[in-house]
Amino acid sequence: MSTKLPKLVKDDPWLEPQTEEINARINSFEQLKNDLNDKYGSIYEFAGAHKFLGFNYDATNNGWWYREWAPAAHALYLTGDFIGWNRDSHPLRKIEGSLHWDGVWEIFLPKDEYKDTFVHGSFVKVRVLSQAGDNDRIPAYITRVVQEPNSPNFKGQLWFSEETNFDWSDDNFKTESIKAPIIYEAHVGMSQEEEKMGSYVEFTENVLPRVRDLGYNCIQLMAVQEHPYYGSFGYHVSNFYAATSKFGTPEELKQLIKTAHSMGIAVIMDIVHSHAVKNHNEGINEFDGTVYQYFHTGGKGDHPDWDSKLFDYKKWEVIQFLASNVRYWLEEFHFDGFRFDGVTSMMYHHHGHAGFGSYDDYFNMGVDVDAVRYLQLANEVAHIIKPDVISIAEDVSGMPGLSRASEEGGVGFDYRLSMGIPDFWVKLLEEQQDENWNVWDLWSVMLNRRANEKAIAYAESHDQALVGDKTIAMWLMDAEMYTGMDNESGSLVVDRGVALHKIIRFLTCVLGGEGYLNFMGNEFGHPEWIDFPREGNGWSYQYARRQWSLVENGFLRYQKLNSFDGAMVHLVREHNLLAEHTPVNLLNMDTENKTICFKKGDLVFVFNFSPTNSLPDYKFYVGEAGTYEIVLCSDDNQFGGHNRVDSSSKFFTDEDKHISIYNVNRSAVVFKKVD
Repeated sequence: MSTKLPKLVKDDPWLEPQTEEINARINSFEQLKNDLNDKYGSIYEFAGAHKFLGFNYDATNNGWWYREWAPAAHALYLTGDFIGWNRDSHPLRKIEGSLHWDGVWEIFLPKDEYKDTFVHGSFVKVRVLSQAGDNDRIPAYITRVVQEPNSPNFKGQLWFSEETNFDWSDDNFKTESIKAPIIYEAHVGMSQEEEKMGSYVEFTENVLPRVRDLGYNCIQLMAVQEHPYYGSFGYHVSNFYAATSKFGTPEELKQLIKTAHSMGIAVIMDIVHSHAVKNHNEGINEFDGTVYQYFHTGGKGDHPDWDSKLFDYKKWEVIQFLASNVRYWLEEFHFDGFRFDGVTSMMYHHHGHAGFGSYDDYFNMGVDVDAVRYLQLANEVAHIIKPDVISIAEDVSGMPGLSRASEEGGVGFDYRLSMGIPDFWVKLLEEQQDENWNVWDLWSVMLNRRANEKAIAYAESHDQALVGDKTIAMWLMDAEMYTGMDNESGSLVVDRGVALHKIIRFLTCVLGGEGYLNFMGNEFGHPEWIDFPREGNGWSYQYARRQWSLVENGFLRYQKLNSFDGAMVHLVREHNLLAEHTPVNLLNMDTENKTICFKKGDLVFVFNFSPTNSLPDYKFYVGEAGTYEIVLCSDDNQFGGHNRVDSSSKFFTDEDKHISIYNVNRSAVVFKKVD
């Protein structure tokens, strides 16, 4: 009997030997959905654990329930400032025969009795007696966690939404308005110039207008979920349902999102479901006294590179904790999507430490099928709640079907990050002089992605800006940035760096994917790396900030790099260049002069990567007869160039549909047919 071919295989016959594994992926997820529908009525209801666990108001009984899943615990007691931190007076009882849960403890607090003490802003913890001892913990589903003054310790805080009365009624933003995401990746804490930790309010007031003016239609917020160590960049999460209090209140984050929406900007959350911090005092590790409550046991539960704990995605309670987290952020904070961190690490037991030399490696070499199934579920939940949600996978492996529908054999993401592109640029800048660059390599890397799988391209993200690495600007100009960025400096190093910085990013944006991403500050070549306060640097904020004044200073070429980035983004949006299936036609590949000419959409692009060859009367085929005008030239003085091209010129095709231009070195020029 023949095996049914999933659509993923039909579209890529090279995957046919993996048909059995791909069908198993489809069938496993279908079985999970059927089981969840049978038990919970719907996947949406399954992803509602936060409506049952944690602190929830019961209007019928006029009081508060606190429930906690701790199956191996011996006893639980609620404590907090509402009872003077008495650790014995409020025991929870273990629910027997709960419809959906085993091992749940609960306590009810009548509002009439506690109306003056158990209030918005109160501090709480839960005392857990278990085989691991007698410990005060932060409730797993808590929605706010704060650090105690002058102390490394954290505690939970009651945060009742009906007390804050945040009004979403005038938020009319529709995620469907984002046809192709052009993403400004940002970290609220390091978004200010002053040497301190920035806030949600400051980001809203100072950074969002910059993002709007540059033309980005999405921001991607890092470090949203609560994390005890600021220097982890937000990736060692302790409290998955709590918006970090480091930057302000939940309402201030909501106002940030609402304000972004008023500017036509979608807000994507960098969500961490790949691992969790090991900490006991702040996190969920060994909450009920066992290592296996949320995480795998033994070495399987410890990430070898990140010093963190790894979830056991086979357990329903674990995937319910995480899937409900997806629903919570979408509904409570109106996020428009997620960038899922560490997807490669999730999908393989080897966490990506493999060669991936053949298709077989993606399906038969250490695949964590439970993690893949969870990712399918997370995407399903997100799309049920918000059909136009923007779901992005951070995956370096290139797993086939990652951004394809689950029923087709995929994992359900809308986009994958094209992580090979920044690696390519860094390797090129590190190992080769630009006179040795092969423009065919540039072309092939930009277009090397799976058909029918949308990708987000980027030349650099936060990863390239960290201490120990270099941004593209630093690779190009290094120390010369500190002395040669004056408009009148005449530095040849800076001339080269500014020119290549623009066209590297422009080529990546136009050709690399169906979306584009830039990390905050990289658009103007921010000269400093990122180094969070730590013992090794004297707990300094010097490098955990962004120097916006470099753009505002009219004497520096940072301003001109910033202007080009805005012009590039506006051009791409105006001409809808990143729309899926927009045709790209190569018109000319001139290896000697390192020039690539191509047409995409209604525009013709000429990229000259040559360090020396500026060619007058450069003739090339444009494919359609008519008159052409320049709509963008990276060599314009306003973009830090040398004004060698007259952007007001018109170009007329000859009988062979060629135009003749002045093709200047290290530049990009864009033409549009006007008649």
